Amino acid sequence: MVRRIEHIAIAVKDVEASVRLFETLLGRGCGSIETLPDERVKVAFFEFEGGRIELVEGIGSDNPTSKFIERRGEGLHHICLEVEDLPETLRLLHAAGFSLIDTAPKLGSSGTRVAFLHPKGCNGVLIELVEHPIGA
Repeated sequence: MVRRIEHIAIAVKDVEASVRLFETLLGRGCGSIETLPDERVKVAFFEFEGGRIELVEGIGSDNPTSKFIERRGEGLHHICLEVEDLPETLRLLHAAGFSLIDTAPKLGSSGTRVAFLHPKGCNGVLIELVEHPIGA
């Protein structure tokens, strides 16, 4: 079911400023900053062997990332797990009693499909599931 940890996401107030901070901290540049209008976020990724770090900024005050920062401040937002068949994984997890935020995959960054599991059913951790396009 799960292939690997795909990325760890950090909620930030200003993705551009945070990119500069993390470029210095990590000693490497990030790819481009991508805006996901449907999710109302801007994201930037730092690539590593075996995984990535994502910086995520909410666009506007009425989206989940902005509300997260309002309640908890900047910091660890979610862990993303790569799966091969996202619809089937969601079906199996729902049948096993997991609380799904998304009952069907939605469009993520770079052509991926994503869905989230509610933190209440995952020991307080928001879990994102991602399926990469075939051949990616």
